Amino acid sequence: MKKRREQKNTAAIFLSVVALMWMMHTLTKNFVSDPDFTKLIAAKESFTADRSLWMFMLRAHIVLAVVSLLTGPIGAIRKIRLKSIAWHRWSGRIYVVSIVLNLIPGLYLSWFVTGSLTVAGFLVLNLLWLATTWLGYLHIRRKNLAKHRQWIVRSFFLTYANLTIHLLLPVSQYAIGLSYGASYALAVWGSMLLNLGLAEAVLRKKWLT
Repeated sequence: MKKRREQKNTAAIFLSVVALMWMMHTLTKNFVSDPDFTKLIAAKESFTADRSLWMFMLRAHIVLAVVSLLTGPIGAIRKIRLKSIAWHRWSGRIYVVSIVLNLIPGLYLSWFVTGSLTVAGFLVLNLLWLATTWLGYLHIRRKNLAKHRQWIVRSFFLTYANLTIHLLLPVSQYAIGLSYGASYALAVWGSMLLNLGLAEAVLRKKWLT
């Protein structure tokens, strides 16, 4: 029992460290190094969006995603959860609200990515992220703790999809030799499959539940 608890805490802390590092990278890259998203726009085959609105939506998407990455690990760390259930509940509420609100910029930005397969991938990813989060919320409202934890773990791993996309993109583009558009589509769809697969593995091992 003690060993299992240690495994749960180790897994949660590891994911928290990864989330923190990715948040720092994301904020530095998009708000300090390239605040006008010049490199991202240059990588696109075409750019038809209203630039001001697109940049506003992208910034909103990034900030809300960072909030999700920040609050998600708080709920996953058992010691914090047991020490203050109120803190756990409030961090959970913020997590859910940040993802629900992120649907708007997420869907908007999806229409302006390169390639129809990538567009479809981002639409599916955004809807899956919302659905898993909402199911987790509904189950805790119904006092079904086991189902709540299962769906929140799936939601939690989809929160890391952007990180996985940026890991898979250079692999498919430079190692496999695909075009940027094809690499991006593969990375988006691959991130969903990989992250949900990892979530199911974690659930079976009960590393976070």
